[in-house]
Amino acid sequence: MNSKRILQINSSIMGEKSYSKRLGNAIVEKIKEKYPNSILEQLDVVERNIPHLTPETLNAMFTPEEEHTDEIKQALQLSGKLLKQLFDCDILVIGAPLINRTIHSSLKAWIDHITRRGITFGYNSAGIPIGFVSGKKVYVAMSSGGIYTDEQGKEHDFVAPYLKSFLGFLGMTDFTVFRAEGLHVPIIQDTALEKGINSIVID
Repeated sequence: MNSKRILQINSSIMGEKSYSKRLGNAIVEKIKEKYPNSILEQLDVVERNIPHLTPETLNAMFTPEEEHTDEIKQALQLSGKLLKQLFDCDILVIGAPLINRTIHSSLKAWIDHITRRGITFGYNSAGIPIGFVSGKKVYVAMSSGGIYTDEQGKEHDFVAPYLKSFLGFLGMTDFTVFRAEGLHVPIIQDTALEKGINSIVID
């Protein structure tokens, strides 16, 4: 199959200066080289200003479909759109800069809107969670000012482990992280992005 549907999510507050966005763009280009006729859809969760969950939205998520009123349907409209984008894609590329050791709140808000019991996850008879978002490849473009792949830094990285864990919970277990790290470390900062881009391998 030489065509894939790619959903690229950006969550940087740095706009076009964003290292994670540039790394994500490089991942997309590599995907297009392998799958030339691919279709790209982009979602900038910062520019889109994905809202945090409200009590009304959460209540709507737990209301059975047969009880949906117009108000509930309105409350779930954004979640429904985000879910369609996710299920429609074959490959998910997430730009995830490390900000104060974790992801930006806009990316967490996106995750909250796509986490729907009975739609993206459920539980079997033994109470074991089952993810329903299967058959997708996830690439994370992660940027960080420091080094978080060595023994000292690993325990402070709450981006890659969190995304791997939670997206895996939803069924997205084919997960790869590419990093532009050390962007504020004088010795390596000038080559950090280039090193990250050169590490990209699309499998």
